[in-house]
Amino acid sequence: MLNIQGLTVAYGGIQAVKGLSFQVHAGELVCLIGCNGAGKTSTMKAIAGLLPFEAHAATFKGAIDLTALPAHERLPNGLALVPEGRGIFSRMTVLENLELGANARLQAGCPQSEIHADLEKMLMLFPRIKERLKQSAGTLSGGEQQMLAMARALMGKPDLLLLDEPSMGLAPMMVEKIFEVIQQVHRDGMTILLVEQNAHIALQLANRAYVMDSGLIDYEGRACELINDPRIRETYLGQVSP
Repeated sequence: MLNIQGLTVAYGGIQAVKGLSFQVHAGELVCLIGCNGAGKTSTMKAIAGLLPFEAHAATFKGAIDLTALPAHERLPNGLALVPEGRGIFSRMTVLENLELGANARLQAGCPQSEIHADLEKMLMLFPRIKERLKQSAGTLSGGEQQMLAMARALMGKPDLLLLDEPSMGLAPMMVEKIFEVIQQVHRDGMTILLVEQNAHIALQLANRAYVMDSGLIDYEGRACELINDPRIRETYLGQVSP
């Protein structure tokens, strides 16, 4: 689904990502974990086309060259980002945000009936936002805004969903709900690349994981194995092995 080889991202003279290589296969939930400043968000923004980058290879679905694909063409081609900080349109209503998520499909000739059916699915998946369709999105709580951001991205019916720090700043109860939804969406067949500060939860949900440090991959492997690795437990999970 996604093949990244030798990705570099620089801000001025500072390299945030230093030759990163990883893959996400169809149907997987893959997580990127690491300390603050490791380059995780820069990686996600580069994949989404929001930051300039260089790479030996950056391909999507086997044939799409991300180095040559403008950001605005990535969602129509099946790649959607839920950014850190949610990125909702606060002055628009909840419903308008959701409809905007499906705009590329509508322009491509998708029947309105199909989009309406997908909207109903989103409202079943996120019942909290169903009650607030006519509200301005900016009046929602942080957790509700995160739900809206995820639902908006899913309205585009992406092949790959990029989730950048979905639990950041949320109350524990809302974090639990958000990850229940992520797990459900993945079980329904969505391929997901997840960046998450809560490494323990991310590793519990993921099929595979990459551990980033200073713009590079330090460790990689099956999530169920990394969660029990003494080095990972001590450095990223705050647990010292006996």
